[in-house]
Amino acid sequence: MKNLVAYFSASGTTKKVAEHLSKVLQADLFEISPQKPYTRADLNWMDKKSRSSLEMADKSSRPEIVQKSLNTSKYAVVFLGFPIWWYVAPTIINTFLESYDFSGKRIVLFATSGGSGFGETVKFLQPSAPKAKIEVGKLLNGNPSDSALAAWIKGLNL
Repeated sequence: MKNLVAYFSASGTTKKVAEHLSKVLQADLFEISPQKPYTRADLNWMDKKSRSSLEMADKSSRPEIVQKSLNTSKYAVVFLGFPIWWYVAPTIINTFLESYDFSGKRIVLFATSGGSGFGETVKFLQPSAPKAKIEVGKLLNGNPSDSALAAWIKGLNL
């Protein structure tokens, strides 16, 4: 079975890491695209009325995604990447998990962050894919080398 690298990237940072990871893994790549792209103003975390602030304040928020064909049965492991927002995954990741069948899948999280860790991300994501095993993976900030990614992947015992 193959591996999948699925990711959401609001500004391009997580996209670069996901592309690099998929190359090292020789995995398929899947972009989680919002139905309505985020603008710079939407992402202003200092504005309590910005789109991202409002979504993150409401844990039941499910931003719409562009529905694309994804046959999850082909994949053994799904690497799921996103930027950390307010110490957890953006709620668009819940939308993604609720849009496809991840039953029996191992989902390894990776993220980019300006400073915070995964926090309670697994707790907030697990209900969206109750029959999957979601695990914290690694913060992949900057530009990790091929060897650093390979060492991390090897440690996962895929």
